[in-house]
Amino acid sequence: MSKKSESYTDNKRKQDVRASNMMAAKSVADAIRTSLGPRGMDKMVCAANGEVTITNDGATILNTMDVVSPAAKMLVELSKSQDINAGDGTTSVTVLCGAILNKCIQMIEKGVHPTVISDGMNKAALKAVEILKTLAKEVDLTDRESIIKSAATSLNSKVVAQYSNLLAPMAADLVLKVSDSTLMQVDLRDIKVLKKFGGTIDDTEIVDGLVFEQKASKAAGGPTKVANAKIALIQFCVSPPKPDLENNVVLSDYNAMDRLLKDERNYILGLVKKIKASGCNVLLIQKSILRDAVTDLSLHYLAKAKILVVRDVERDDIEFISKTLKCLPISHVDHMKSEKLGEADMVESLMVGAEKIVKVTGIKDAGKTATVMVRGSNKLVLEEAERSLHDALCVVRCLVQQPFLIPGGGAPEMEMSRLLLEYAKTLTGMDSYCVRAFAEALEVIPFTLAENAGLNPIAIVTQLRALHAKGGSSHGINVRKGTVTDILEEGVVQPLLVTSSAISLATECVRMILKIDDVVMTR
Repeated sequence: MSKKSESYTDNKRKQDVRASNMMAAKSVADAIRTSLGPRGMDKMVCAANGEVTITNDGATILNTMDVVSPAAKMLVELSKSQDINAGDGTTSVTVLCGAILNKCIQMIEKGVHPTVISDGMNKAALKAVEILKTLAKEVDLTDRESIIKSAATSLNSKVVAQYSNLLAPMAADLVLKVSDSTLMQVDLRDIKVLKKFGGTIDDTEIVDGLVFEQKASKAAGGPTKVANAKIALIQFCVSPPKPDLENNVVLSDYNAMDRLLKDERNYILGLVKKIKASGCNVLLIQKSILRDAVTDLSLHYLAKAKILVVRDVERDDIEFISKTLKCLPISHVDHMKSEKLGEADMVESLMVGAEKIVKVTGIKDAGKTATVMVRGSNKLVLEEAERSLHDALCVVRCLVQQPFLIPGGGAPEMEMSRLLLEYAKTLTGMDSYCVRAFAEALEVIPFTLAENAGLNPIAIVTQLRALHAKGGSSHGINVRKGTVTDILEEGVVQPLLVTSSAISLATECVRMILKIDDVVMTR
């Protein structure tokens, strides 16, 4: 009897923790489910400080959401990792995770052990990614049309969808300009996106050269336009030196004050002469925290020397600028040499909307970087345009990394679901049930696409399933026509990496939530 009482364990708490974790994660997935697809709804996110964001990008919505449950926070992290990994499909990955969790809840209620479910789901996910690869068609990176189509598919579900015919070719050109075809890599930090008020999204343009948001310094009548520019990027201050410690200098008479001012003038004049001697006529000065990077006196002398000054260049931009202009950052005035300068045909100050910018064009031997200036009539449109452009850039980047395209519109999910159900019949035991549950969960994507487009989801998904059973593997939901059509003919394609990454990450997240059976609070 005593042995029996020792072996008794209470599983009620574990079940409760598991159920509450899954319900919390599922409710987050349901919250953004309506914003999936080209006809998805937008969310208005209001911050505590009164700032409003309108978007239907899954990662942005979840990032700005105030999530309390630790399990629900895992879904926020999930969409973040999808954003980093693929850049697009952040809503799909969360919705998919919610659907798989829903199936897991049903299986746990039937008494299946979580570890068994976890292993079964892993098996199904690996098989699903395998099936996906058979659907993929290789794309040649010189085939600009295919790349533009995949970028347009990403943009079609955004607020700025009507401008996809402008932004999609732009995203393709930007990425191909900075991509390293030998390494199959793209660093999106080489693409600078500037936001400027005024005009509409139609006025968005790729700038051939470099643009600074800072104004050219007009103090003391300095030049605002320089031809045949020799550009120096400096990280030292053109101002009187300052001791590290706070101290005071007491001047007792006017002669001492005159001497001090004279020395200050001579010091700055010496700096300006050295800068001018290197042949520099455009000076980019890094922002300084410790003291003023330039003073009125130094600006006066620089203007006299006919040097255009752009001050307060951010530290984060230094690498981008030096890469574009092929010039080296100079940390001390003694290092001012002509070989460290960048060259350009023209540097000028221009008005864009209501603001002034400095534009550098005709850069000699320019590096592999690109600048795009996004225009918009208000802050909400501008920010959403920038986010959408980033997603489109990420989609093109996926294609450079893995040059394979698959159909969109819920077609790959339906095909995976069909083939996984067949695969489940070949398995025995609990694995068979888990793979079948995973296959049914995949149908949530076409179901939600139809639902958000205002179609009858049950009729559409049934029709889609019937067509796939007959061998129409590229049939998907055509939201514009409101029926099921061959989606490849419509040009709705997406990179393989987006969907394969979504399946792997969603399954990983589900397995992690399944394995949790207790929450321990620490102080």
